[in-house]
Amino acid sequence: MTVQLDARPPVTPAPHRRRSPSVRLSRLDTRLSPYLYIAPFFLVFGVFGAYPLVYTFWVSLHDWDLLGSDHAFVGAENYTRLLADPDFWHAVVNTLGIFVISTVPQLLAALWLANLLNRRLRFRTGWRMAVLIPNVTSTAAVAIVFGVLFSREFGMVNWLLDVVGLDPVEWKSNRIASWMAISAMVDWRWTGYNALIFLAAMQAIPRDLYESAAIDGANRARQFWSITVPLLRPTIIFCVIISTIGGLQLFTEPRLFHSGTNPIRGGPLRESQTVTMYMFENAFAPHYNFGYGSAVAWLLFALIAVVAAVNVAIIRRLGGRTPGGRAAKGERP
Repeated sequence: MTVQLDARPPVTPAPHRRRSPSVRLSRLDTRLSPYLYIAPFFLVFGVFGAYPLVYTFWVSLHDWDLLGSDHAFVGAENYTRLLADPDFWHAVVNTLGIFVISTVPQLLAALWLANLLNRRLRFRTGWRMAVLIPNVTSTAAVAIVFGVLFSREFGMVNWLLDVVGLDPVEWKSNRIASWMAISAMVDWRWTGYNALIFLAAMQAIPRDLYESAAIDGANRARQFWSITVPLLRPTIIFCVIISTIGGLQLFTEPRLFHSGTNPIRGGPLRESQTVTMYMFENAFAPHYNFGYGSAVAWLLFALIAVVAAVNVAIIRRLGGRTPGGRAAKGERP
């Protein structure tokens, strides 16, 4: 019996190569450098965002008098008092009322203005820059001018109402009238800002869609509602979210609109006092109850979070209906 031996030479293991320090540093830089690039944002957010938020919640659990030194722990007592406070709910209604009256016309006007600026106009750059002028104007100056316009005795708005035969309106002492006056101030200041956002989104829409629609016989109005608005849905939802956050935090306009005694109340009967004004009234002068004011701030944060969550749900719901969303899912448009 013969035994054949394998003639192949034995395989020797390759020698272990030690990586050079430059290679290891290069790989370490690739892994860690992205975190270093984004670290400044998280550091700034942690110092000026996360820490104040946590500290405010801690303060809201105490009877925190700014003029005192002993801050007793009271748990959820500030929140239970706040939920039973009629002035707080009065401020919530004022905030939501001003928000609805100001946001809906503002976004509709911004959409119409953006569609107008998207056409071939003379001096287009000048018109686009002009719509942003109200936004860069000082809020104090805007409030002073609108306060004069809506004055009871010598205001231009009441003068125009008198010209057409209508009675003058108590803009600062009537609740609904003060909402409308403050909403007009907000709309004048922020409509151009939203219009430029809509305009930037319109610039990204392919012109081929409009040319094809024009060949099919669609006029400008039909093109706007059938092409422009559906493709602007994500941008519209974004502007709604930004306007919601800004509207629920409204403070400067109603605060400066009432320039009488104790203007932080938003009028003698709190006609236009918002949640942020009510928070300031309790946290600082004249009450100096920082714990109660912090509870107001946290409930305002919860309100904004709920509205933002609803808007995110709307974005997800509408995202699959747009042509871009269908293409991303592999569906036929």
